[in-house]
Amino acid sequence: MKKAIKTSTLLKIIIILYLFIILFPFLWVSLTSFRPESDIWSSNALNLKGMRFTDDNYAKLFKTTIFNSLKNSLIISSITTVYVTLIASLAAYSIARLKFKFKKLLTVVILATSMFPQMIVVGPIYRIFVNLGWTNSYYISLPYSMLTLPVAVFILITHFSQIPREMEESAIMDGSSKINTFFKIILPLAAPGIFTSAIMTFIGAWNEFLLSLTLNTDEMWRTATVSISFLRGQFEIFWGQVTAATVIVTIPTLIIVILFQKQIVSGITSGALKE
Repeated sequence: MKKAIKTSTLLKIIIILYLFIILFPFLWVSLTSFRPESDIWSSNALNLKGMRFTDDNYAKLFKTTIFNSLKNSLIISSITTVYVTLIASLAAYSIARLKFKFKKLLTVVILATSMFPQMIVVGPIYRIFVNLGWTNSYYISLPYSMLTLPVAVFILITHFSQIPREMEESAIMDGSSKINTFFKIILPLAAPGIFTSAIMTFIGAWNEFLLSLTLNTDEMWRTATVSISFLRGQFEIFWGQVTAATVIVTIPTLIIVILFQKQIVSGITSGALKE
């Protein structure tokens, strides 16, 4: 009994230490965002005793284009979420429910695209966008599918596979078409998976950096993650403003994860175990 109590106590201590290690960077960034720039660069930057606080970093940040960048990120992420979720639903339904040639090959291709390093594809995508005149626009949401679509497809495949085929067959026998059955019966039943894939897609698009940096070079079209990298002068980085912007950019995704953590976990783990 005593051994079990000791083991439980040790496990709790390990979990607390692990959580502290995970949360410490965000807590430190949050504290730094309220510190004067001179203190951040001083030799006592790591000394918590006598730490001074100010809102100057946020006041200076308001004078930049960070809020326009937040608007761009919100629009681009929302567009990406809507069309990727729709395409992923159709693709996952086809793979999970329909019989056709090369289905396994299609699944492998989708998986393979998620493994391509961005550095390999960003060059060809940039050239296409320049030829089409799509740089510095919301068309950037199109290549975001390379990052978000494979994950959404594989999340939804497990959910569609769990839906009893009898329900679909009964609807077809009653005269319902495949498309009608898909939208009126299958999609509502797979709602938890669709919701999870939409959240994961939004977060992935919100945090994307390289494609946005390459395709949207104009200041008014930059996303929030890219705007943070430009908070610098000729010879220095404004770390106070960088940390303040980091806090502001992190808040939306943090709220989403906190509010929908149960749906995210259940959506990802659904189908992991066979009943």
